[in-house]
Order: sequence, then structure tokens, then C-alpha cells
Amino acid sequence: MTETTASATGQISGNVLFYSNPEPLNPTTHKGMGVKRIDGPFSFAAKHNLVPLTVSEFQLAVLNGPIIFVGEEKTPLQVMGLNHDENIFVLPTGLFEAGIYVPAYVRRYPFVFANDSKAGQSILCVDRNAAFFAEKDAELPFFDEKGEPTEYTQNCLTFCNNYEMERQKTQSFIQLLKALDLFEPKESFYTPVNEDGTPGEPQKLADYFGVSEERLRELPAEKFMDLRQSGALNQIYAHLISLAQWDRLVALSMNRQMQAQTLQAANS
Repeated sequence: MTETTASATGQISGNVLFYSNPEPLNPTTHKGMGVKRIDGPFSFAAKHNLVPLTVSEFQLAVLNGPIIFVGEEKTPLQVMGLNHDENIFVLPTGLFEAGIYVPAYVRRYPFVFANDSKAGQSILCVDRNAAFFAEKDAELPFFDEKGEPTEYTQNCLTFCNNYEMERQKTQSFIQLLKALDLFEPKESFYTPVNEDGTPGEPQKLADYFGVSEERLRELPAEKFMDLRQSGALNQIYAHLISLAQWDRLVALSMNRQMQAQTLQAANS
């Protein structure tokens, strides 16, 4: 299904979040190259508030923030901030806050599988623009002196292969929910408080898709049992529970703004 390296430079297709310059990993092109350790390795995720999740991660990510579905494909995403250019869980140091589950999509970077239309296969690519990409003096080289993938590269390939399998499981999960007609449009609102303590005008936070609790309750008994036995029911409940995290995101965002204002006032 996949190749460790690219033997030919076919046409690579697909745009992927975080990746600005992915190129097929090749022992000739990337001879002597690898990655280096840097401070703040997750800085690349700081300006992205929506991060893809696989279905197996739902129960791990439920306390981070809402798990929503978007678009025609009903792609599952973890909401990690209210502003599109801010992940409130990434600290100024470029690290995630302690106790926050870091999605596998983030941990996979700078590697990714891409489609090679010429070769008709998926090949392992690396983002050359990654801050920790090293063209020389790499602490973790991609290839050894014989041009063979190092243990580091093999581990990354295994991680990406596992991620691909989880992605396919996620697609099957989404198709199951579509077949049962469980998705419905949802909206989330925030009601600010005026200076006099009265409720302000509600403000919309997001439009997205979620599982309809009413349709879930109305499923025939055998369909409900199928969800339970397949494990899909646990993931559905994790998604539904996560939607209560909208209020937490609002509180965290307001606290972040107050801290920034206090710091600005102190420095002025």
C-alpha cells in the first residue's frame, strides 16, 4: 500500500493542513538530512484552531474541546480555539498545555503520506519547511550511510501507516452514521453578560454537524445494538459529551484575553 521512499518524482497531489512544502522522502535527495531538536516543537499548530481527529481518539480528546463534523464528508475535527488563527492550548513556548491530549495528526508532522498519481501509490513525504527540518548536522537523520531508512524513519513510517489505518476506520464510522441518518446541522452560541449583569445579545460560535440525540434514541433496537457491539456507540457518546466543552472554550478564551490586556497595561 505504501513505500518508505520515492524512487521517482511522480505528481504529488493533495493539500494538507500544516504542510507547506511536502516532498517525497528519498535517500538521494535527503542524504545527510533529518530533523533536529528545537524549543517549541508544536509552534506550527499555534495558529490552527481546528485539528482533524480519528474516531479512536474521540474518548482521549473529549476533555480538550468540542468534537464536531464538518463539510459534505463530515470530517471529524477537534475544536481547540474560538478564533480560526488561534489554538488556545499551544503556549507561547510552542508546547501544549500540560494535560491536553495532542492529536495524532499533530504528532505525525512533518511526515505525511501523499498520492503519487504517476506511480499509483502512496509515498512517505516530509515537509521541508518544518522548523526542525535539518539539511545538515541532523540529530535524527532520515537515512544511514548505506541509504537505508534509519530507526527513526522506520518508526515514523509505522506511525504514518497506523494513522492511515485509523483514518480508514474513521471513514467507515462516518459512513455508518450517514447510513443511519444520524447527522444533523447544529449551532453553538455564546451569551455575553452586559455591564449591568443582564444577558447580552447571543453570538454564534459555529455551524457544524453533530449526531442527533433524538434520532439516536429512535433507532430500531437491532440497529442500536449493532452500534453498541461495534464500539461506535462509545465514540458517539464521546462526541456528544464533548459538545459541553464549548462553554469551557469561551471561558478559556476570555481568560486569555484578560491576561493579554493585563500584560499590555503593565508594559505600557
